[in-house]
Amino acid sequence: MAESAKIIVVVPTYNERENLPVLAALLSDLKLPGLQMLVVDDNSPDGTGDVADELAKAAPTEVSVLHRTEKDGLGRAYIAGISRALDENADIVIQMDADLSHPASVIPTMVEILQTTDAAVVIGSRYVEGGEAAAEWAWHRRLLSAFANVYVNTILRLHVKDATAGFKAWKADTLRAIDVSTIQSNGYSFQVEMNYRAVRQGRRIAETPIRFEERTVGASKMSIKVQLESALMPWKLLFKRS
Repeated sequence: MAESAKIIVVVPTYNERENLPVLAALLSDLKLPGLQMLVVDDNSPDGTGDVADELAKAAPTEVSVLHRTEKDGLGRAYIAGISRALDENADIVIQMDADLSHPASVIPTMVEILQTTDAAVVIGSRYVEGGEAAAEWAWHRRLLSAFANVYVNTILRLHVKDATAGFKAWKADTLRAIDVSTIQSNGYSFQVEMNYRAVRQGRRIAETPIRFEERTVGASKMSIKVQLESALMPWKLLFKRS
């Protein structure tokens, strides 16, 4: 992969008007050649879409916006954004939250791993050596997160330390190979299904440590419905395979 690879960071947003300009500045400060941010806004009532448009107007080579008319889940937003990135001939596609929980400073390392190894995807991992979850997390949230990873790996045998992570860098050819547009799961189980498809294709998943930060502005989008879907999805994938 050429050093001048086209890198598109797909950032789904819903009510993130305060966080989005901060994230845009952090990505710009990386000075990484070929890096662009694609904001996928689900008609945020707080005006995040308008903020995104202003960012794109100010830096059209660094920021673009995909407006969607309804909020129908994180997975659907990512599919829309990733599909747009592939249509625009991205070489690398990065999945990243808008809430500043994922450290932008790790992106150059993730890109380097993709460019210099046979890894098909690099996960920004809380659970490899050097990684860390937010210090603000209560013990029960830490326990739930750790249990979710053990649960998913026990069922699907992904052999990934942070199987539920949402901060990832993908080689574009891998995304095409796993046919992202046909993924049915939504919410955070979307991340698991993407990993599962990559593993089933014999693609290698690498992990690099990150410190996951708790959001300081806005509200979490993790609902009971999302948690339930995440619990059921590994079984659906396993039975579908059988």
